[in-house]
Amino acid sequence: MTPSARLVPTDRGEIYTYESGPTEGTPVVLIHGNLSTGRYFEQVMAAAPSDYRMIAPDMRGFGRTPNRRVDATRGLRDWSDDTAALVHSLGIEQPVHLAGWSTGGAAVATYAIDRPDEVASLTFIDPVSPYGYGGVRADGTAAFADCAGSGGGTGNPDFAAAIAAGDRTTASDLSPLNVLRSSYWAKDFTVDPEFEQVLLDEVLLSEIGDDGYPGDVSPSENWPGIAPGTGGVLNALSPKYCNWTAIVEIEPKPRVLWTHGSDDIVVANGSPWEMGTLGSLGVVPDCPGPEVFPPQPMVDQIRAVLDEYAARGGSVTSEIFEGSGHAPFIDARDRWQAVFFDFLAG
Repeated sequence: MTPSARLVPTDRGEIYTYESGPTEGTPVVLIHGNLSTGRYFEQVMAAAPSDYRMIAPDMRGFGRTPNRRVDATRGLRDWSDDTAALVHSLGIEQPVHLAGWSTGGAAVATYAIDRPDEVASLTFIDPVSPYGYGGVRADGTAAFADCAGSGGGTGNPDFAAAIAAGDRTTASDLSPLNVLRSSYWAKDFTVDPEFEQVLLDEVLLSEIGDDGYPGDVSPSENWPGIAPGTGGVLNALSPKYCNWTAIVEIEPKPRVLWTHGSDDIVVANGSPWEMGTLGSLGVVPDCPGPEVFPPQPMVDQIRAVLDEYAARGGSVTSEIFEGSGHAPFIDARDRWQAVFFDFLAG
């Protein structure tokens, strides 16, 4: 079923929302990641069984939702609170199934931490680490007290400028279309050309600047000289503000599905998007070394927290999609949909 789309008024402002399925159906809310929109789930929504009400909002800072500042000091709570406001505005009173991709994974985890009774299940799709993105050691402690090496200053300014300019070319490695192809899905995967252009359109709607992507920057005496600011999505992902390890403590514990692409380079053990890896490779000079600032083992951190969730009585199903990249719901579509809808039915 092709989703419809509209602006939904909520007590936290209007939210542009894609919907499909019957209003009385079982509610499933899909939260996109950084530099994307709800439309990335179009194929998932189209394939959903007829008894599901599928809901995929454009989160603040992205897509067609009217622009509102991302308050990074709240971590992903602007996103999780917006999602809850949307659910309530749509008149949904039963617990919802939540699925979060990448940044959206931290948002749905935060939703569950704050509202465990309102969650039927959680699906993590290549989520950001429970300890945030960048500048943390294997045990989740920060390399530096100010969390230098994470946040808004880690975003490439040329890439942000290309988005702001509406670059649709392949002229540079940092052209948004090339970044999609190199980072969002597996290298040997080719997206349908028409759908690829739709996905590029959605990236180019991103709000660029201090309040959106990448966010503002604070100076630091620590390597590499920048620390998180207080606004924008990359600061919200910094370990200074983003930490969803408290999910192991919630009661009741909703069932969890964790899906991950084996070839994901965005959320990975040693992601080339992360300063520890870039420093170890010499791409960012003068790195103090792995004893001080190691590459972040993101996948190991996710696994450890979900193992603890299970040890405390939660139900966790894990599925690694071999050969898939950061978006297995796109580049391993049929396999991923089968796992996802079987999980929801369970």
